[in-house]
Amino acid sequence: METEKVNVNEAGEKARNFLEEIIEKDVKSGKHDGRVLTRFPPEPNGYLHIGHAKSICLNFGLAQKFGGKTNLRFDDTNPTKEDVEYVDSIKEDIKWLGFKWADEFYASDYFEQLYLWAQELIRKDLAYVDDQPQDQMRVNRGTVTQPGKDSPFRTRSVEENLDLFARMRAGEFPDGSRVLRAKIDMAHPNMLMRDPILYRIIHAHHHRTGDKWCIYPMYDYAHGQSDSLEKITHSICTLEFDVHRPLYDWFIEKLEIFQSKQYEFARLNLTYTVMSKRKLLQLVQEGFVSGWDDPRMPTICGLRRRGYTPESIRTFADRVGVAKRDNVIDLSLLEFCIREDLNKRAERRMAVLNPIKVVITNYPEDKVEEIHAVNNPEDDAAGKRAIPFSREIYIERDDFMEDPPKKFFRLKPDGEVRLRYAYLIKCNEVIKDDNGEVVELRCTYDPESAGGTSSDGRKVKGVIHWLSAKHAVPAEVRLFDRLFQNEDPDDVPEGTDWKTGLNPESLKVAKGFVEPVLQNVEPLDRFQFERLGYFSVDYDSKPGNLVFNRTSTLKDTWAKISGK
Repeated sequence: METEKVNVNEAGEKARNFLEEIIEKDVKSGKHDGRVLTRFPPEPNGYLHIGHAKSICLNFGLAQKFGGKTNLRFDDTNPTKEDVEYVDSIKEDIKWLGFKWADEFYASDYFEQLYLWAQELIRKDLAYVDDQPQDQMRVNRGTVTQPGKDSPFRTRSVEENLDLFARMRAGEFPDGSRVLRAKIDMAHPNMLMRDPILYRIIHAHHHRTGDKWCIYPMYDYAHGQSDSLEKITHSICTLEFDVHRPLYDWFIEKLEIFQSKQYEFARLNLTYTVMSKRKLLQLVQEGFVSGWDDPRMPTICGLRRRGYTPESIRTFADRVGVAKRDNVIDLSLLEFCIREDLNKRAERRMAVLNPIKVVITNYPEDKVEEIHAVNNPEDDAAGKRAIPFSREIYIERDDFMEDPPKKFFRLKPDGEVRLRYAYLIKCNEVIKDDNGEVVELRCTYDPESAGGTSSDGRKVKGVIHWLSAKHAVPAEVRLFDRLFQNEDPDDVPEGTDWKTGLNPESLKVAKGFVEPVLQNVEPLDRFQFERLGYFSVDYDSKPGNLVFNRTSTLKDTWAKISGK
């Protein structure tokens, strides 16, 4: 399907939600007695990402809007790829996003019923056991322009098929030797309707059923019937499943069971982002990232570790909206949502990531005073904090230039700047080491310039942040950026590994200093480091070894860097 770039503005305008219109119409008409029951059905074969977050917000949000409920159902039909680790992580992510499911189910809960229904299809001469090798089945399936060929085993009797299917379940046959297929139409224009596979043989330990089963249902067979068993009223899937809908309906119709209805919406595609579970797993396994929760990953646990809030992700999902056509959303919208949220909730602190020492020569050597600053100008209830000020301070090395350009309003020789919340200082002397590197600045301050005024009413344009050198607390600060350089990470020359598009600047580590009030922070505490960005305390952080992750810069700097 053709892909287009969709611009979603910062005012929150979004595409019209056609699913809300459908559900509202169903409720008003009394369909399903006005009941609304949706479900979120992940396969526990990996960690959820931002695309799943959109689906979670949609399924749970629609049910909440119409007074309904949402089930959590794990599609655990492939024991070779699934694990309880993923089950636990999925539940944690949904709770963190702020949603509660009505009931928790697993496709494996329905294995016996699905088996019985498969027998029913055989009895109706609508399913048969096929002994063809996989490669032969693939050849006989045909192409989009050519019909497929009937399997030589398609005419087996009902009795023989029932016997073989029971023996498949009993474990008599090796993996891949036989499958159970639906008997539909090998010339059907929809390739998925050409006698699709219902069951395959897999001798593997299942994380819930153990070794009870050695045949496992395919997704297309299990999905609709699971919806039916739970009496799901609106089965909401992403757009790639629209071609699966005829098969979804066919099974329900032939089995004459509760008719759930499937609807499709456009999946989330983000610029500079890969959301293929296979590719994300590859990044983890090959060591390009530190794990599923690496703050550069688009996984929900990665976003959480980076400092994203559930509110910002829910807002993002709402602003993206619901579309019927595949689209691409600019990653800057997600970044805007977290900035907007953290601007309201994050307390302000000062940090110096690349320090240079400043000695205020006319400030008393043993004096330490408290400078009071608001914690958050957007929240009066956040109160104020005391910041120690002394003769020796740190400022950012970038805030000084010995030979600055014309419009450089920070510190320079014989120049004057204001220290945030504190005094005006003037640079009188520059101290260098033997290599010509600036190692110290000698300055004087105006004792009458506290509180934003000066002794003679003069004003300066530059305001910089600082820390008292003797009170500053060492911290490791991880500066994360976008994981991929290309807007479309898959847009690489033919024959080139997609991973060549990884951004080598996606992680930089600074050894800097923070305010002493930050000594007792907890993991995932969030702050705005003034003039630097929004930061979150990492899981690796401990008292005496603080670690912060940059969640976002204060402004969208990527557009400027990339020339957009």
